[in-house]
Formats: sequence, C-alpha cells, structure tokens
Amino acid sequence: MQEIILASASERRHRLLENMGVPFKIEEAHVEEVKLTSPEDTVMQNAWIKAKAVHDKSPNRIILSADTVVAIDGQILGKPKDAEDAKSMLSRLSGRWHAVYTGVCLISQTGEKDIKLCTTRVHMAEISQEEIEAYVLTGEPMDKAGSYAMQGIAGAFVTEIQGNYANVIGLPTSMVRDMLKDINYY
Repeated sequence: MQEIILASASERRHRLLENMGVPFKIEEAHVEEVKLTSPEDTVMQNAWIKAKAVHDKSPNRIILSADTVVAIDGQILGKPKDAEDAKSMLSRLSGRWHAVYTGVCLISQTGEKDIKLCTTRVHMAEISQEEIEAYVLTGEPMDKAGSYAMQGIAGAFVTEIQGNYANVIGLPTSMVRDMLKDINYY
C-alpha cells in the first residue's frame, strides 16, 4: 500500500491509523483553526484547512486530515486552558449527553477532495467533584477536547455511546476506510 500523509500531530490519530494498517508519514499542518457558528461546520472547515495546507506543500500525494470537537448545548468545548477550565467542562458534562464531531478531509493524488462528518453521542455518568478533581490531577484531560479521554481513565465515566467509538478518540476509522476505498486505495 502507498504511504499517505497524515496532517495531524495527534498521537491518538497516529495509533488509530496504524491499527488500520495504513502506512503513513506525519506532516503537521501549522494553520490557524477557525471556530464557526456550528460544531459541524467548524470541524469540516478545519479539516479542509489542514489538508489543503499540507497538500500545497506535497501535491500528488494522498493527504488525510481531521478535526474533532466536543459540544454540549451547541457550544464547542475545546481543550482546557488550565485545571479550572477542565473542572468546569467536566462538571458541565457530568450526568448529560454531549456530541463529539469529527470532520475528515481526504485529498486524492489527483487533487480531488472529500470532506465528511462523523457525529457520536456520548453520555457521562454523574461525576462527583472529588472524582473530577482527582481526574484533573492526573493531567490526562489537559490536551483533550472536552477535557476527557474516553480511551483513558475517563472511560469509566462514559455510560453509553451512540455511534462510532473511534470517532470519540479522534478518527472515525470505518469512515476513513470507506473514503480510502472511494479513491481505490484498497
């Protein structure tokens, strides 16, 4: 299989793509991300911005990029600024449903782009303030959208998921597989 370029510094995305058996190299897109009126538009636009930036430097290569956000009540919860911000986000998610949105952009060798959206609903258990404080002290939430990592310690807080599990980690692998099949990668 041909090596693709992954326009992402996310270790979680690296692992998920490795697990798919897709050979890739990393070329981080250093771009200014946008925040639009909806989470859906935001992730799709950011995925496109990242893919285009890398494609401009490496034309005639397959480029894959993604952008993931957590949203509740239509408001995007990004990565926490500090421990207090993480505690606030986790308190807000406690006992409630929220959505995880990932926009994925694939640019083929011929320059054709395909942008898709994956949405997964996640329900969190009621989390006590003591549990939140202990979790934040682990450092795990500090570089995660919504201040949690479902594949990590916070997986114990998730009571139900509707949709793609890998999407919540940061890359909906089954959707990526279908996108690669559409350009005859497989």
